[in-house]
Amino acid sequence: MDWTTGGLVTANPVWVGSSELTMTPGGLRACVDAGAGAVVAKSVNESAAARRQLDIADYAFVSPDREVRQPGVAHREDGLLNRSGLAQVALDEWLGILAEAVSHGAGRGCPVLGSITLGDPPAAARIGRAMAKVVPGVELNIGAPHGREATAVRQLTEVDAVAEAVRAVRATVDVPLFVKLPGQASDVVALARAARSAGADGIGLVGRYPGFLPDLDGGAVLGSWGAWGSPACLPMSLYWVSKTRLALGPDVPLVGTNGARTTADVLRFLASGAGAVEIVTALWTDGPPVLAELAEGVQSFLEARDLTPAAFVGSALEGARDYADVAPVRPPAWLRYAGPSGR
Repeated sequence: MDWTTGGLVTANPVWVGSSELTMTPGGLRACVDAGAGAVVAKSVNESAAARRQLDIADYAFVSPDREVRQPGVAHREDGLLNRSGLAQVALDEWLGILAEAVSHGAGRGCPVLGSITLGDPPAAARIGRAMAKVVPGVELNIGAPHGREATAVRQLTEVDAVAEAVRAVRATVDVPLFVKLPGQASDVVALARAARSAGADGIGLVGRYPGFLPDLDGGAVLGSWGAWGSPACLPMSLYWVSKTRLALGPDVPLVGTNGARTTADVLRFLASGAGAVEIVTALWTDGPPVLAELAEGVQSFLEARDLTPAAFVGSALEGARDYADVAPVRPPAWLRYAGPSGR
């Protein structure tokens, strides 16, 4: 079954998100060949400082009981705390790498998208114009958590700033434009509405969160603050996906990210209103074969229930109620958790 999200037709809804895993020709090919629905290449921008930031990149996988593990022994259920930077390559060379990856993906029905992590909006627009000549879609990331720590990239959390940045890039990009938003903002739905009004074809929800973890032996894991994502973030991500779906309607394509590691996680993103789901950390821990596992799991689930993508995406919202519309729980649920003192 085909999936259509923001003007892109893909074989399945399991996309690969932008990361160091999509920063090289080999990494891009491996994700395409493993069965991704689409692949988002590593982000670039105009800043030399953002590229230098990759020199201090570091990664810590954190188990559910807070054990810190290195990449080689990480598990899929682990959270990821990391520092990162942007691709260390000149734009012309990067466009050549993208063109090769796009050609490889086209032969396998897998769109390869370019990605820009925002620095300066006019510069992003210039990069977008060049990128749109070689890729079938562009992701503008204005939700990078590293923007709270490094001036070379920006995280936008105000409606007017989002609209300005998206409008600038939209004016130069004539392919589908996806705008990735932060999860840490006073009103993510308002940011999504602003991005859509300014010309976004699709909305990515949501970027990872700022994180910090002491190592208890002195200092901090990674020796700094970082960006945090984990399976425990899933309900937080789905909150904004579902609320945005309700507010903007089913005609606004949404791409879910931050929290999906299993087939059930992907399905929960879809049921909440996302038309596609980006995977990154599960690729770090399980390698490219995880993509086929997730895609086949989604297809098997829908086929077993004779469901089309259109019928399933957003289906969980039919049973969701505002607090004011929820019937009283009988007997009161709090009694089950209050213990002897509550009786």
